[in-house]
This record gives sequence, structure tokens and C-alpha cells, in this order.
Amino acid sequence: MRRNAGKDEAALGSHIAFVGGNDWYSISTRVSRKGAKFYDAAMHYDLLIVGAGPAGSFAAELLAKGGAKVALFDGRPAGEPKACGGGVTAKALKAWPHLLNAVGRTVGELDLYSPSSKRLHLVLEEPFAIYSRLAFDCYLRDRARDAGAEIISEKISARKIKKTDGGWLVNECAGSFLVGAEGANSGIAKMLVGPLPPSDMEVAFGYRSPLPANNIAPTVVAFLPGWVGYAWAFPRPDHISFGIATTQDAFEHQPLDDLLWQFMIGYYQQCEGEKVKFWQTETTNARIQAHLRATAERYAARIPGLAAQTWDRRKACGDDWALLGDAAGFADPVTGEGIYYALRSAELFADAYLRGVPLSYERSWRADFGAELRRAAQMRRRFYGNFWGAPFTERMIDFARGHRGVKRVLGDLVAGEQGYVNLKKKLVKSAFRPV
Repeated sequence: MRRNAGKDEAALGSHIAFVGGNDWYSISTRVSRKGAKFYDAAMHYDLLIVGAGPAGSFAAELLAKGGAKVALFDGRPAGEPKACGGGVTAKALKAWPHLLNAVGRTVGELDLYSPSSKRLHLVLEEPFAIYSRLAFDCYLRDRARDAGAEIISEKISARKIKKTDGGWLVNECAGSFLVGAEGANSGIAKMLVGPLPPSDMEVAFGYRSPLPANNIAPTVVAFLPGWVGYAWAFPRPDHISFGIATTQDAFEHQPLDDLLWQFMIGYYQQCEGEKVKFWQTETTNARIQAHLRATAERYAARIPGLAAQTWDRRKACGDDWALLGDAAGFADPVTGEGIYYALRSAELFADAYLRGVPLSYERSWRADFGAELRRAAQMRRRFYGNFWGAPFTERMIDFARGHRGVKRVLGDLVAGEQGYVNLKKKLVKSAFRPV
């Protein structure tokens, strides 16, 4: 087991734990490069946080800054990024400006395509950012380490977690409070509140591919024809993240993979100056396809997309445990975006814990963003359904192409500035304003 990964690579460790009554004590014996043995303090923590993504790392940073003794378990293999588009909304960047210090790319313009390939070019009043999740997650994890959290590079399964009289035991580490932040497939969430049904899950898959040779790489979101969901092309500093997000119920791998390849090839053709309508005709280019087949790296992930009734009954904390981010189900059911909610849930939990009332976290997240996610869950079917004889996403882009007010609201929605609770009212109000 490596501790404080990236900070104390020289030390090798073996740990001996003793039980005395309800208290855990341990001695950590490590050997320096010179061979001298030295001993760490007892391995008992206030909090054991499993998962070093945005939610776990940000919570660890805030809690450590507040004086808590925190162990943060990072189970991802070194150099392996999370399967994710990496988009961070303008709302998140305004809430936590330090995120701009991570290596990424800010986006001020976006091309949005309807299911019939109608294009809407958005110039965003509030830019968002796109990050490599490897760079973004490492940045947040390093901030947690610098704040005083102990980073333990070890993958933890729920089977390794034991309940004790004094709290929790994770391998050799004991703690009074357990935090699950290990993503949509959280074993801790399954153990504490039960698994989610397929209807409450979404699927994202895609490819990481090289930037075009001419470095022309627009940011694109294209709603799928005949399917729930959308495709994206998110350029990053050294590659492009392509992907499709859809519901698990609607997921069929081969036809969706074919659709994504059609989108990818068409995207590179557009970058080379060709006129392409992504979904209307099958795009073929043997040269581009051969290049992508040789270089593209595939990824896939599950995303929570909870139904409204699930939001009503599912808990995110108990007397000595809490769930954060995707592990708690905190992702937008319409878009799948979850980084803002990961960071905000970490902030709300850390505040509740440091005030000595961790159970108030349940009320806090429901009051802060729970209604927004519940409303998004109610809107998902209608958002990807029909409106006046055509897909709603088709009508939405039609209206926005002809009306600046609707276009502005849509831009705010993409940037994360416009919520779902008052979206219909805002769209109607904008539609009736003079163009």
C-alpha cells in the first residue's frame, strides 16, 4: 500500500494493527532509502473516504482544512483516466474559480445539432471548461493531500469494509465515519442503500482520438435521431473525447457504436472543410476511418440517471456514513453531467460534518439541488420525446435558430446557468419577446 502517493514515493510500508476494547491502535513501520526504520501515529481516522474523484478529493480537502483526520482511498491505476467527457459547467467554474488552475481548455463557442442535423452555433456568455479527467482528478487529489489528507493508493471493494463498534474498518484503517465517493457503481452505496435498477442508470461510451492535423476542432453536441440521448465531441489539449450518452434501457451497443463512428468520421470531414450532415447520410471516408481505427482508444462508463420517485426515497447519509457525487446518484438525468453535483455535494457534506451535524447533509442537498435534479428526472422523457409532431430537441433548435431570446436561454442551459425548474417558463417568456 502506498501512502501520500506522489509525495513520499521513497517509503515502503508494513502496518500492524491492535484492537483494544472499542478503540483501534496501530503502528506503521516504514523503511527509508537509508534503511532506518521509523514509526507513524495510530491509523485511526475521523473519516475514511473511498474514491478520489472530484467528490472524494474535494471533500477530503475541505475536511482536512477544517481539522479532521482524513484517509482518502484512490483505487484507480496510475495514469488511467475516468471514462467521462470532462465538461465542467460555467456554474461550477464560478462557484470554485480555482478549478481553472487545472490543465484544461475553456470553451466559449459550441455547435449544437438537431436530430435532422440542423446546426445552431452558440456563443456562450459564460464559457465552460473541458478537462482530461486524469489531469483534473490528479489536481483535486493533490489539493487534498496538500491540505493534510492521507492518500492511500489502494482499490477498495465493499467486501473489505467492516462495521465495528467504534465505526468502520477498511483494511488496516479504522475510522469513525465512512464516505462513499467511488462513482456510479459504488459498492458502498449498494451495501448501505441498495442497488439502482437499470431504469435509474445511463450509459456513456466513446473514444479518445487524436486532434485533427490542422488543429481545427470545434466543440459539438448532436442530439441522436431516433434514440434517447446525444453524441459529443469535446476537444482537449492533446486529444478529442467523442462519446454517446443514453439511458441503459435504450442501450444497444452495435447500432449506437455504428452511429458514433458515423459522427466521428463526419466530424473529421467537417474539420477538413467538407459539408457534412451527421445523421442524414452515412458518412464514409476510408482514410479517416483507417486512421481512427488505428489510434482511437475506447472507453465506457455507467452514469446515474435517477427517476423522480427514486429521488423521493433514496438517502445519501446515515449516522456514520454518507454518499457523494455519482455514488449518491447526483447527476443530471437529462445530460448526465455530474461534476458540479459531485463538488457541491462534497462541499455541503464537509460543512455539515465540520459543524457537528453530519445528518443535516440530507436536508442540505435536497434544499440546494435536489429539486433541480428531481425536475430534470421528470423532464427527461419529454426532453427526448415529441413536441408538435417532431422531437422536442428538433423544435427547440428550430425555435432557437429563429429567436435570439430562446437561443440565449439554450446557451445558458448548456453552460449550466439555466436550471430545469423554471426552464419552461423562461423559454415561453423569451419566445414572446420581440426578436
